[in-house]
Amino acid sequence: MPKPKDSKDPPASFEAALTELESIVQTMEQGNAPLEAQLSAYERGAALLRHCQDALTNAEQKIRLLEGNTLRDLDPAAPSGDE
Repeated sequence: MPKPKDSKDPPASFEAALTELESIVQTMEQGNAPLEAQLSAYERGAALLRHCQDALTNAEQKIRLLEGNTLRDLDPAAPSGDE
C-alpha cells in the first residue's frame, strides 16, 4: 500500500481530493496492507472526505446566493416555466 499523504496536508483541489480518496478506497478494499498503514490511510481518507463535503457545502451556499435563495428540489412533473 502506498503511504498516504499526511492527513493534515490540504489537497490542491476538490478534484484532487476526490481522486486521492478513490485511490485510498481501492487500496483499502484489497485489504493486504499492515494495520498501521490501513489506519493512516483511513485517517487521510476521513480528512479528504471532510474536505470534499466542505467544498460541496460551500458551492451549494454560493449557488443559493446566486439564485437569490430560491434553490429548490427538482420536480420533474412541475412545469419548467420555459413554455
